Amino acid sequence: MVHGEVWNVGRLLSWTADYLKRHGSQSPRLDAEVLLAESLDCERIDLYTRFDEEPDEAVRAALRDLVRRRAEGAPVAYLVGRREFFSRSFRVTPDVLVPRPETEHLVVAAIDLAKGVAGGAAVCDVGTGSGVIAVCLARQVANCRVTAVDISPAALRIARENTAAHGVEDRIELLESDLLAALPEGRVFDLIVSNPPYVSQSEYDGLPAGIRLFEPRGALVAGPRGTEIIERLLPQAAARLADGGHLLIEVSPMIHDAVCRLIAADSRLLPQTTIKDLAGYPRVVSARKGHS
Repeated sequence: MVHGEVWNVGRLLSWTADYLKRHGSQSPRLDAEVLLAESLDCERIDLYTRFDEEPDEAVRAALRDLVRRRAEGAPVAYLVGRREFFSRSFRVTPDVLVPRPETEHLVVAAIDLAKGVAGGAAVCDVGTGSGVIAVCLARQVANCRVTAVDISPAALRIARENTAAHGVEDRIELLESDLLAALPEGRVFDLIVSNPPYVSQSEYDGLPAGIRLFEPRGALVAGPRGTEIIERLLPQAAARLADGGHLLIEVSPMIHDAVCRLIAADSRLLPQTTIKDLAGYPRVVSARKGHS
């Protein structure tokens, strides 16, 4: 941006989108709109009625800072402190992963299963992070009760903010736990859902720098194979599911077959369908607890 020239909203959007495209953004126009709306403290939709408005220098300075950081790879969600997921806005920080659209497939499947439990489903969200899965379930299934666990106290603080912001703190219990280890003895669930770390070390090394530099590694990387966390989760989940209860796990396409083999190897779990994402890749694996 050159000082002394006329910089109205329309021109700022065009310049920012072009700049971010040159610096590798996959969604430069959207990024530009979100960052300018943040700088102006308005909604994105409001920008289109303000194209001829000339923001003052304080706004332009704030935008320049955000654009610089975005060009360095910082996710937009961290820059503005929130992310839309399942048509709701959630607080996010570098203590939690940025929610991805692929996880909405897990949420849709979980909602369908939870609605089918007479009297209200008992649900456990393992590795809740920002709490998006737990919150969406509690909002969409009025009579379900959710236990949301995470090993990270910092992530649980963000999840607590989100449960309060969406008015479901009375139906979501947040618990610090390494998978299901800290849950009270004897507690069982109709549905266990998880978006666990499932990235292998080699896959992680090839991810965009913005992900590796800014998002929490521990929430992404499972180990050399990518299945290490799921290998630990499966027997714990099998022990905690009620008879006939369901398990849903988000996976990457690279480990889908390996996870299916792990499920088939546990005599307590019956493999179910795999849900594919919009690109046709396997994204959510499911299993059901057999009757004792």
